[in-house]
Amino acid sequence: MKQLLKSLLLLLLLGGFLLPSQAQQIVVSQNGSGKFRTIQEAINSLPNESAKTRVILIKNGTYREKLFIDGKSNITLKGQSEKGTVITISQARDAWRCDPVKGADDWGVATLNMRNSPDVTLENLTFINSYGFDAKGETTIDCPADPSGKKVVQKDGHQMAMRTFGGATRITVRQCTFRALGGDTVSPWDTEGGMFYFQNCTMEGGVDFYCPRGWAYIENSRFICHNMSAAIWHDGSGNRDSKTVLKNCTFEGDDNFKLGRYHRESQFYLIDCKFPKNMADADIYHSPSGPGTPNWGRRVYYASCHRDGGDYAWHRDNLSTAENAPQVRQITANWTFGGRWNPDHKSPAITAIAPVGVDTIAEKMLVYQRSVGGWPKAVGDVKVDYSKPLSAAKKAATLDDANRNDATIDNDATTREIKYLIEAFKKTNNQAYRSAAQKGIQYLLKMQYPNGGFPQFYPDMSNYRHYITYNDNAMMRVLVLLRDIAQQKGNFAIVNSALIPQAQAAVARGIDCILKTQYAQNGKLTAWCAQHDEKTFQPVKARAFELASLSGMETVEIVEFLMAVDMPSPEIKKSIEAAVAWLELVKIPGYAVKLIDAPKEPTGKDRVIVPEAGSVIWARFYDLETNKPIYVGRDGVKKATLAEIENERRAGYAYAGTWGAKLLAKEYPKWQQKWANTTGAKL
Repeated sequence: MKQLLKSLLLLLLLGGFLLPSQAQQIVVSQNGSGKFRTIQEAINSLPNESAKTRVILIKNGTYREKLFIDGKSNITLKGQSEKGTVITISQARDAWRCDPVKGADDWGVATLNMRNSPDVTLENLTFINSYGFDAKGETTIDCPADPSGKKVVQKDGHQMAMRTFGGATRITVRQCTFRALGGDTVSPWDTEGGMFYFQNCTMEGGVDFYCPRGWAYIENSRFICHNMSAAIWHDGSGNRDSKTVLKNCTFEGDDNFKLGRYHRESQFYLIDCKFPKNMADADIYHSPSGPGTPNWGRRVYYASCHRDGGDYAWHRDNLSTAENAPQVRQITANWTFGGRWNPDHKSPAITAIAPVGVDTIAEKMLVYQRSVGGWPKAVGDVKVDYSKPLSAAKKAATLDDANRNDATIDNDATTREIKYLIEAFKKTNNQAYRSAAQKGIQYLLKMQYPNGGFPQFYPDMSNYRHYITYNDNAMMRVLVLLRDIAQQKGNFAIVNSALIPQAQAAVARGIDCILKTQYAQNGKLTAWCAQHDEKTFQPVKARAFELASLSGMETVEIVEFLMAVDMPSPEIKKSIEAAVAWLELVKIPGYAVKLIDAPKEPTGKDRVIVPEAGSVIWARFYDLETNKPIYVGRDGVKKATLAEIENERRAGYAYAGTWGAKLLAKEYPKWQQKWANTTGAKL
């Protein structure tokens, strides 16, 4: 009975940790509840060959052992949890190399060593070679292989966490951490067609600490560098097609660390990667230890990468210059390995993958996206219209114009494209759409002022474009989108998770800016202007007919945004109450605004304000001191009535509307009932 209970407990502890029943499974546990107490014993117990995958389930614990997988295929090492299952040694390469037999060609120098062992999978594990972390500098030790008592100086450098050799091809690694302070932390080498796939991993080390040789694909992973030479490395070893792809990866490290370097036939693709501000301004360069000029020249390609603190020339999107000019959506693991292996299916055979579709509107959005990441609302005087055909000549000219300084958030530009592209990606599985949307999100984050405001255009700061712009709800559309990202709402759950904390911080800054720009009349809070000075926060003029004034339209959108804040602070509540009181004060009951046919007018149309029982409207602009409606035409002169404005403006601009009706009748009472007696704030 006790043995039965013990077995049931073991199954409960493993839970979802177990794999399908058809795979052979062995449990390793240090407390004796599994078949083996050490991982190496479990590996050694397996026959070299098997048609089915053999799974070694490793329960949480710190396993102080060096692992060798030599001549065995179809093995999975699966930890109970990534942080809880740790395999660790402490040894620099010098100590291992003092033995001329064991240490030949670095076989056995790492925490995990694989040779002639295809189709190995690693999951939920941490591999550490702690030498250098726990023993700084040089250490003189005995050479165990030399009977004469030879001493060897063990130095920091080239201690490894993972090392593979010939025949160790098709290696799959998911949710694993690798740490070794020296060089070559993760060193998957196979000059005869090695293919290596990494997903959701963390790699921390020194020089060239991720250094694949052959074909390698890594996505959604984190790199931490502690060396001033280079973080990543690639060697093609004589094969022109070999390549390393890094997708959706983040880099961090000691100040002035360099990105990477290459040998011989290297080929790098960096897609949607994020680099820190403290990284040295240096591209991937040719290693001085390399064999001279690479046979096929320098091949380093970027797409949709970003560096905190500004984009640099070497971050340019140059994917179109690569051989056969692949598109971002084509650069998958299957593409990387030339169709020879699809690691998403645990078999070397090629199986079906999710089809990639094309959205014609999204394709045009890719063409119009500017290098800075945003989109224009118009090119010259011609409004961007994605419903119209795009000729080959027009497409080429637009792509050549990518550096044009006209990206904006005005008239729905940029926010519209981001939302559409995310939806298009969801429908088509086309990674190019997701990458373009994320680059657009990075543009929005980049354009925000430190005080939380958003200019109308970026980086063009000419004329009134540099003001904090609520006009036409430009800033509020951005904040709503960033809030959706921060909350992973709807389709935005699929964006790069690194953008989430950035969006959260941006929304918090935006709310702070909103509170600071609310206009006070004689010490009493009222509403907002369409534009505010980014330094003084005061209302300012934009175009001639957009004077510094209080807005009956933009104020409504701002209040609705603030009312969506969960657990609003006293400051937010005060702001909402004041703005609602102002909207009640300035409403114009008993009138309606109508657009009518007017054949005698220059435009053939006219907009008029007429009496209408039960109707309520608000003026677009109110005087800053008197709260009276004002109407301004292109002459910049205040008028008391809409009829005094020229027809072109009356018919073409919204000077009055029903903007506040729903807010006052339904939304505000509902908000007041929910939050009137609460304290605190949660974005």
